[in-house]
Amino acid sequence: MRLNRYLALCGLGSRRACEEIILGGGVRINGRAVRELATMVEPGDTVVARGRVVRPAAERYLVLNKPPGVLSSRASQGGKPTVYDILPRDAANLPHVGRLDADSEGLLLFSNDGELSQALTHPSRHVEKEYDVVLGETFDTKHIPKLLKGVYLEEGRATAAHVHVEGANKLRVVLTQGINRQIRRMFAALGYKVKRLTRTRLGPLKLGRLPRGAWRELSAREIEALRRASGR
Repeated sequence: MRLNRYLALCGLGSRRACEEIILGGGVRINGRAVRELATMVEPGDTVVARGRVVRPAAERYLVLNKPPGVLSSRASQGGKPTVYDILPRDAANLPHVGRLDADSEGLLLFSNDGELSQALTHPSRHVEKEYDVVLGETFDTKHIPKLLKGVYLEEGRATAAHVHVEGANKLRVVLTQGINRQIRRMFAALGYKVKRLTRTRLGPLKLGRLPRGAWRELSAREIEALRRASGR
């Protein structure tokens, strides 16, 4: 197995990030410093990265229906629970793929597959994220073109890929960007307050009927679909 893939499976990041670790002299195999990107790891080799022995963990993929009021982080703030208080103990080291702000709910993916996580969240891949949006007031459809064309935020122009009106104050919004609190800030710029925000889809992965606060392992078919959607 190529060294960069081996390190990625050890949870050290994407293959590109692992290449930087290799080039920086942070890897030793069987006691020998290695800087060649084409280096292969053979069965029985001892690999040390950044001063510790690393071994690939079995790849794991979980999806959680995050409740509102729960933080997408490992550390609690102000006494609020975190997503890791909900997940099983043996998933405590699984990184979350992207995040949802504390007030938002819905689909949150967890995986130690660093390469897939990087691909799903990188803006160049344009992986769709779909949300159900409930506003505090009636939505004026004249604002749809503005959402599609873009609203200027501090980070730049924030756009919606698709906007579907589901009711007087209910919409379904699809994003391919990953700006922090993007939907809330886009609607705020147009004079609306988001009352409820639920992520229902990440690429081909759907929340479905997973109850709020529940989690499940992904099927092999779902994992393969995510890989295809991310270009892996």
